[in-house]
Amino acid sequence: MSENSISASRVIDAPADAIFDVLSLPSRHRQIDGSGTVVSGDDQRIQKVGQVFVMNMNGEHMGGDYVMENTVSGFDENKLLAWRPKPQGADLEGWEWIWELEPQGPGSTLVTETYSWEHATPEARKAVSFPLFEEGALEHSLERLAAAVSEK
Repeated sequence: MSENSISASRVIDAPADAIFDVLSLPSRHRQIDGSGTVVSGDDQRIQKVGQVFVMNMNGEHMGGDYVMENTVSGFDENKLLAWRPKPQGADLEGWEWIWELEPQGPGSTLVTETYSWEHATPEARKAVSFPLFEEGALEHSLERLAAAVSEK
């Protein structure tokens, strides 16, 4: 863990394109969410930087149900997917989720998930006690992602 981010990595027995297929469809994020906050997501596949997708969320840290607008900040098909979340109606932004995929052979991929608050605004840092999620939540997401990819 660095001062402004946490990461977890895992080799998943699946090719990068199969993993990216799961990650780039927000409606599957509940299936892979290790934090327990994702309720549902858009059915439209993530395809480019600047695209916005919506996630319905639930967490005590936000007083229950809330909607998160996510702006895609990184996209390199089968290699990188990143987004910056912003709760609707709140001036809280500047953190980012980053997924990096690195093929390890024909049927396995090293997947690294990073949760960064390096660019969190002062308002976000005051309202949110970073890190909101611990490394264990990321490890759980990777475990769930491995299971989701194997179900395909």
